[in-house]
Order: sequence, then structure tokens, then C-alpha cells
Amino acid sequence: MTTGNSRITKWFFYLILFPVVVGFSGWQGWRWWSWAISPVMPANAEVADHQVLVEIPLGTSGEQIGSDLAHLNLIRSEQAWIIWTKWLRLQAKVKPELEGYFQAGTYQLSPTQSLPQIADQIRSGTVVQATYTIPEGWTLAQMGEYFEAQGWFTSEAFLEAVNGISGQDYPWLPSVPKLEGFLFPDTYQISGDSLTADHVVRQMLSQFEQVALPLYQKAQGQTDLSLLEWVTLASIVEKESVVAQERGVISGVFHNRLEKGMTLGADPTVEYGLGIKQTPDQPLTLKDVNTPNPYNTYLNPGLPPTPIASPGQASLEATLYPETTEYLYFVARYDGTHIFSRTLDEHNRAINQIAQQR
Repeated sequence: MTTGNSRITKWFFYLILFPVVVGFSGWQGWRWWSWAISPVMPANAEVADHQVLVEIPLGTSGEQIGSDLAHLNLIRSEQAWIIWTKWLRLQAKVKPELEGYFQAGTYQLSPTQSLPQIADQIRSGTVVQATYTIPEGWTLAQMGEYFEAQGWFTSEAFLEAVNGISGQDYPWLPSVPKLEGFLFPDTYQISGDSLTADHVVRQMLSQFEQVALPLYQKAQGQTDLSLLEWVTLASIVEKESVVAQERGVISGVFHNRLEKGMTLGADPTVEYGLGIKQTPDQPLTLKDVNTPNPYNTYLNPGLPPTPIASPGQASLEATLYPETTEYLYFVARYDGTHIFSRTLDEHNRAINQIAQQR
């Protein structure tokens, strides 16, 4: 319900302030005003083709905002904007909650919006929302390349932000040389004024804390893996599990090998350590698997020093609750599925079978 004071204020604006500020009176003034606050483009224009990102820094005056909007051809009249800001100031006297009537941020605006609509959007702080998706199994390097391709920030800036994270901010983080594996893969929304590398990194770390960490805490007493070991093994399971139905079995194989003191023999760890990517036409060579590096699980027993990618929730759960199996080996077919074997002889026969099929 409109109060008596607000009705008086509104009539004061329309009957006294408007003709004084505009310098017109009567029909001529109203015609100008109707034109000045109307959209620069007609309402039936293709909005998608006329979106403009406008950044309003903290402390920008209302007059400067109007000047910027007019320069970008988003409003018809800078003078009309000034009149409207005066009207907002009058409103704020009746409704104190409107005192801070323009908010800093990045806004997605269109010339198909009227001047009052644009003003309301900036007053309400409805900033642009951006979306980004990090798939399961991505490395930090792939994430950096993705954000750079989006035009948000460089890959170098992203990696600097990752390296700048302090364990004091996330006391649950294990002591690791890099945060590979701990940036949770998911789809995120972020406001336009927060599109910084540091904010993105912290958003993904917080998601790990909210989604992944409770899984580990719930499994205490059911797993002997430390937090770092859990995420590391889950990252290998993630990279090996092309077909979701095999995820639990693959996890079971790796658990069996660890329990027997066998090397994991996981190709993705060799690829990660050498910075290469094998393909059906260019598989890993004997030289590759015999090249010493900390991530070579053909040569080094146990787990590599850090995760090799960001595991998703399914791989994290499969690593905590592996499927019980007698298998100790598996080899990939060319459709992404695997042949699982109990003995080395069975495994070698499976390798030969796949080679003949190729």
C-alpha cells in the first residue's frame, strides 16, 4: 500500500521538479520525457544480439553512470538519467532502504530496456551471472586453458591463483606441492564482478569441502586411505574409467594390487608424469613406461605423490567402496571397455587378443 508521504513525494516530482529540471512544460515536456526514457531499440529487437556488459566500479557517481550508459547507446538521454536519479533520491527520503540506490558490479544490459528498467537493475544489484563447467578428470593445466579460452583470465593467472592458496584458509587440505585433484569438477555460477582466478579457485575448493570431504569423513573406519591417498587413487580410477559401469571393478583391481604390494601399472600416471597423451595410433611405448619419474606407477610401488586429475563424486565413492573382485589386471579395448584378468597369463592373452582385433 502506498503511504501518504510517498504519494506527496511522487506528486512533487511530477508537478514541480520535472518541468523545472527538463525546462519544458505541458505537452511538449511530456512528449520529450516519454521519448527520453523509452528503449533505444524497439522491444521486438533481437535481445541476444544487443547485450552489453557494463562494469560499474565501486564509488561511481550516478551522473557518471548516466554518462557511460549514454556513451554506450544504452539510454537516449543523459539528462533524463539525471532526472531519474533525482527521483530515486526523493524516494530514498521516504524509504531509507533505497539510500544506496546504485550498486557496483558488472551488468548485462540491453538497449531494448527502458531507462527505468536499467536503473532498477543497477539499483537492485542484479549483476551478470556467468556459468562454467569443469568436467571430471580434468587437470589444472586443462582448467587454465579453458578459462583462458573463455576470455576470463590467462592460464598463467589461474595457476598463480592455485599456487597462492594458503593451507590456513583450508585447514583440511593435506600438505601437497600442488592442488591437483582438490578443485572439484562441477558446474558453477559466479557473478560477473567475481570473475577472477582467485575467486574461481576458492569456489571449487569450497565445493570439494562441501561435497567430497563429507564422503571421506563418513567412511572413517571403513578405509585405511589418508585424504591425500584417497583423492590420488580416485584420480587414477577417474582416468581409467571410461565406462561408468566398470568404475567399481577398476577400483577393486587397484585396491587388490596395493594390498599385494604390486605396482599399479596405470598408464594415465605415466602420461601425467611425462606430460603426454596416448592415442590408439600412438600408444605408450616401452621407453615411456621405463622412463623414471615420480608418477610412473610401472616402476614405483604405491601411489604417486599427488593426484593426476580432479576425480568426480562417482570415482571418489568407488575408491572408498571398491567392488570385491579377484581381478588383478585389466587392459582397454578400443571402445573404452576393459578385459579384466586374474593372472598375468590371462592378462597377456587379453593384450594379444586386442592387438589382433586392431
